Amino acid sequence: MGKVRTEQVKRIARELLERYPGKFTADFENNKKLVDALTNISSTKLRNRVAGYTARLASMIHGSEAPEAEE
Repeated sequence: MGKVRTEQVKRIARELLERYPGKFTADFENNKKLVDALTNISSTKLRNRVAGYTARLASMIHGSEAPEAEE
């Protein structure tokens, strides 16, 4: 079983992906810098959780759009 994310983390991440759809990628470090620049979250722990969830959501979004590999 995985860890449970709070609704606050999910809400912030979804809102950021909705406002800036092309900026976020599956790279955690890149997302961490973007979350820090685009929000005023003062807590490092919360910033990292939001960046991690945006990375997961972005990988799911971009993964479904990528063409399937040849078998």
